[in-house]
Amino acid sequence: MPVRKTIISFLLSFILFAGFVSAETPAEPKHSAFRSVPFTNVHFADSFWSPRLETNRTVSIPHNYKWCEDTGRFTNFAKAAKLMDGKFEGIYYNDAGVYKVLEGTAYSLAQHPDPELEKRADAVIAWITAAQQPNGYIYTFHTLNEPHKRWTEIGKHELYCAGHLIESAVAYKQATGKDTLLNVAEKAADHIIDVFITNQTAKFEVPGHEEIELALVKLYQQTGKEKYLKLAEHFLDIRGDKSKRTDKLAGARSQDHLPVREQKEIVGHAVKAMYLCAGVADIAAYTGDEGLIAAMDSQWNDTVKRKMYITGGIGARHEGETFGNAYELPNRTAYCETCAAIGLVFWAHRMNLLTGDAKYADIVERLIYNGILSGIGLDGRSFFYVNPLEADAEQTTRHDVVKNAEHHRQPFFVTACCPANVIRFLPSLPGYQYAVDKDNTLVINQYFTGKAKIGNSEVDMQTDSPWNGKVRVNICGGDLSQKSLTIKYRAGAKYETKNITPGQAFEIHLPCETKRIIAHPQVKNDNGRVAIQRGPIVYCFEECDNPRQKINAAVTEIKLAKDPQFRTEFKKDLLGGVTVIKCRDVAGKELTAVPYYVWDNRTMGAMTVWVRQDGLDEKRPPDTGELLYKEF
Repeated sequence: MPVRKTIISFLLSFILFAGFVSAETPAEPKHSAFRSVPFTNVHFADSFWSPRLETNRTVSIPHNYKWCEDTGRFTNFAKAAKLMDGKFEGIYYNDAGVYKVLEGTAYSLAQHPDPELEKRADAVIAWITAAQQPNGYIYTFHTLNEPHKRWTEIGKHELYCAGHLIESAVAYKQATGKDTLLNVAEKAADHIIDVFITNQTAKFEVPGHEEIELALVKLYQQTGKEKYLKLAEHFLDIRGDKSKRTDKLAGARSQDHLPVREQKEIVGHAVKAMYLCAGVADIAAYTGDEGLIAAMDSQWNDTVKRKMYITGGIGARHEGETFGNAYELPNRTAYCETCAAIGLVFWAHRMNLLTGDAKYADIVERLIYNGILSGIGLDGRSFFYVNPLEADAEQTTRHDVVKNAEHHRQPFFVTACCPANVIRFLPSLPGYQYAVDKDNTLVINQYFTGKAKIGNSEVDMQTDSPWNGKVRVNICGGDLSQKSLTIKYRAGAKYETKNITPGQAFEIHLPCETKRIIAHPQVKNDNGRVAIQRGPIVYCFEECDNPRQKINAAVTEIKLAKDPQFRTEFKKDLLGGVTVIKCRDVAGKELTAVPYYVWDNRTMGAMTVWVRQDGLDEKRPPDTGELLYKEF
């Protein structure tokens, strides 16, 4: 207890002082190599992504609003505000879904102003504002149900919901300029400082589900109030450290088994781990803490070299929604929660900004075209919670809607984190395209058609990526064209530099050939098998394209010829417009592969990513060195 009191007393003094003298201007993260160009400065006009963002605005977001209305998620706030009678509806953490829907609304409004959608969001925000208690507390489950249990149970997700409130508030302020939700978020954060630092009345000391750490950094960046940054740092510093805690550690599933700086392996609940790592990278950007950076380096290597699927998916085990052991990457029973893939993007993006290393942005690309995009159907109103790499027509998997349901896209889930996460992530994509380094050099991380305002300059990119590797870029006017004739662009997992003439378009050519990929020999499920990848897109074989009566085998039994004779064809009327890959099996039968992200958009049936390869010995798989995946 004395150690904790000393730590808290110091932090309290700092927070009170920082809150008093704040100039409302956040410091730059001086240890970051790059600064991200904000989503509000980048606008898509992309044949691949723009239609998806429009579907997100016109279908997916309204669909999620409707489900929030029908399941009582919105009215829980009205009830908490005593604007209507009734009991709490749903699961205790349902508030978080509402905040994510509002965050997605904010990103969408930044790309496409929509007065009706904004009006709808403002009405929900009015209920949220009214539901906040005078002391700043806002969590409708305890306001309506067992209010005496506030801040007594680590597993009730009060801090997790507060984190999503903060994220939505910051995004809504940036997109619309409106302060109402931001004021609610600040008041909530100040209340958290009161119960965790000032008066220490909370019965637990760290978040049960990480999220608020990265959110508090965003709140600091928006308001300039350093007390929020320090609170985030406090939560990280005492996590997993018995010497600084009086409560019971929550264990490895919650990354609360060791001090953060001593955590060298990625373990536990995959989404929790990703949100924690994203928050750690944020704090390291401000502090330069070598212990945190070393822990992130070690956990990153453990993730991408031993525990990540070729789609970028993570979290092998259904039990506990957790990572498995090294190389434990089953295909049919893969969990690969959509939220975990989104969380990995959050972490990877922050590591890219922190270190300036292109390998992190390369993983972002893998995820957005595969592990995340698979999570939402082309109709914009059907979703995957889990994303296996193999399925058959009789396969059953864990679902929140119907137990033992066939693996098929669902309109919503009782635990609806994934639909809301997807609809907030997709319209935030413009914020991942560009960065600027300390020398004011433009950095191109992702390839989307559209325009960006960077300083006084306009960057115009034209590309048919991911189907075509040709990219055309033009920079006109202002800062960049006057001060920098060199740009950095990502080519796979490294950066290339290019000298440019201001005002004249230049081209980048990205590789887009069809490749076969093998996995590390310790990934036993993939021994003797290959996956097909073209550019950033991972492909799969669906039963509807390769019926048994045509190929004389189930898709899970496909065996490619030594020379599969790959050929590609773009089909604009198939699955929203895709490049399909035609090839031959060992018997000479023609096979058709489609992008993994579009599977189960036509009819239920078998699917596989990894297929047997003639010439590959299952018992003597090729060595891949330290690489988890390697070209065959």
